[in-house]
Amino acid sequence: MKKTIDFRYNLRMYFSFLKKYRWLFGLILFLILLVESSRVIEKFLFKAFIDHSTDFAAHVIDKPTLISAIMQVVTIFVIVVVLKSIVKWTWHHLLNLLETDMIARVKQKLFNHIVGLSYNFHTTNKTGSLISRLLRGGHAVEKMTDILVFNVAPLIFQLALVTGSLWYFEWKAAVSILVTIVTYIIYSFGIQQWQREANIAANDAEDDEKAHVSDMLMNVDSIKYFGKEKSVNRRFAKISRFTSDAFRRHWNFFRWLDPAQSIILAIGTFLLLYFPFIAFLDGKITVGTLTFAYVIFTNLWGPLFGFVHGMREFYRVMADFESLFQYTKVHNEVKDKENAKNLRVRKGSVEFKNVTFAYHKQNLFEDFNLKIKPNTKVALVGHSGCGKTSLIRLLYRLFDLHDGQILIDDKDIASITKESLRSQLSIVPQECILFDDTVYNNVAFSRPGASRKEVLAAMKFAQLDKVMAHFPRKDKTIVGERGVKLSGGEKQRVSIARALLANKKILVLDEATSALDSKTEHEIQQDLENLMKGRTSIIIAHRLSTIMKADKIVVMESGKIVQMGSHKELIKQKGNYKNLWNLQKGGYLT
Repeated sequence: MKKTIDFRYNLRMYFSFLKKYRWLFGLILFLILLVESSRVIEKFLFKAFIDHSTDFAAHVIDKPTLISAIMQVVTIFVIVVVLKSIVKWTWHHLLNLLETDMIARVKQKLFNHIVGLSYNFHTTNKTGSLISRLLRGGHAVEKMTDILVFNVAPLIFQLALVTGSLWYFEWKAAVSILVTIVTYIIYSFGIQQWQREANIAANDAEDDEKAHVSDMLMNVDSIKYFGKEKSVNRRFAKISRFTSDAFRRHWNFFRWLDPAQSIILAIGTFLLLYFPFIAFLDGKITVGTLTFAYVIFTNLWGPLFGFVHGMREFYRVMADFESLFQYTKVHNEVKDKENAKNLRVRKGSVEFKNVTFAYHKQNLFEDFNLKIKPNTKVALVGHSGCGKTSLIRLLYRLFDLHDGQILIDDKDIASITKESLRSQLSIVPQECILFDDTVYNNVAFSRPGASRKEVLAAMKFAQLDKVMAHFPRKDKTIVGERGVKLSGGEKQRVSIARALLANKKILVLDEATSALDSKTEHEIQQDLENLMKGRTSIIIAHRLSTIMKADKIVVMESGKIVQMGSHKELIKQKGNYKNLWNLQKGGYLT
């Protein structure tokens, strides 16, 4: 399937950002017009110099008159050069202000949009590709603005000034210039159109390559543990060759530009010189005007070459915009209702009421019902795929229900804002994924407004203070990407400290100790029991040692509740729970 660029949408998005700076951008364009006008004035001064010198050679004026005229020309030239330098400095200064602020605004808006997209979006898009497109799209904003300022505006202004000036002296020469420039642009535009699909393909190949590099580097432990460096190297070599071939196909289109462009300019130059020369022979124009006609045409060469280069960059920019702005067309699958209210949990009751939900056309729950009273500990157990984790994701409203309700303090979570819902819940996950920051900041993440005393108290509660005592920088220790510098137990202590600092009435323990060894689990288990006091706790566990003290154990199978009761009650009944207990005797549920 061929990919195309939605030029209209991408330009509309770009100009929606530029609109906020319209007065600043308008001032920059006015300064550019002054600079381009100065170039024409310089050529006109050269014409005056030639005409005065020709008159002196023909004894039409005397030497003092020539010197006086030349001094006037030189004075005006110096003034023009000084003013042009001041204007160019101001123009570049204002452009820097515009571009840096605009890039930041674009990246912030798109980052906020992407972060706010649904859980499903983030599980189906590679992180490396998202990062690549976001950063490249931000730089594309700078490139697009530069194209308008350095490539488009100068050519438009110069074309208007040059043709206007020549029309006054020799209209046929002005028409020749217009025809030459239009032909040059149309041909260049055609080549650009021809290569745009190859441009998108090259960008996609590069994004895919970056995504694979990110994936490989993030799994470098697995690569080394299984001795697969050579295998991964061969795989990357294949991917990089594919990217190289895609860019070669894209760049090969530009071989057709220069030869034809040179021919078009050569014909245009001939016509430009021919018509003024005939007029000169007929005595209609002076030598200075003839010279002016040629040198002013050279004024167009720089802007013209710049315009074609800008067109080349324009398609790259549009391809970059296409990769980024396509995400603005992705709408969040889970949306707040128009009059959604914020949630404040006071009691902590949770109820799944007639819940029906399917994922990828697979029914996970149908008329599922479960009530959890405030300040109770409820454990969800069952084999992998029974629906435990999916139930938590529905509670967090990562997906919307197809039917039924989930109630917190008798309030339907579909009628409250997602952010307020999630901010009222606290979780200790199986693997605590940390930011590449200090231990202190990772704990404080759950409540940034907390005082240092409160953060340190939470760390002490989770016995992190004992761990940090052995670190040279204590709580200022950088944990590394995803917390790689900490052990599993240390990361879980950070997670527990986070949950305590958040201080929410509803707590989720999502297999919080299943990745730990028995000794570490035993050490952390007491911390978790203390954390659950006075809270409504929902526990997902593969280790029965975590759930034996739960007020209620819910045994699930294929999205249904097949047993429910305390550990003592269930162990006496025939059924799934007793079978699982007999299988592992305090070990793992499989």
